[in-house]
Amino acid sequence: MKKFFTARAEDGMTTAEYAVGTVGACTIGGVLVKVGQSEWFGEIVKGLIEKIPDILPF
Repeated sequence: MKKFFTARAEDGMTTAEYAVGTVGACTIGGVLVKVGQSEWFGEIVKGLIEKIPDILPF
């Protein structure tokens, strides 16, 4: 009688993949928070907000 070996389905992530994905997401989040708190980024956002009334047609 032949035995058939089937590969397990690759439906989800394994624990190691979850760990790598979580570390990656936290790293990106930390970088975005640090950039958002920087002075030069605040000046860019402030400049964009100040230009909004000039762009609006009314």
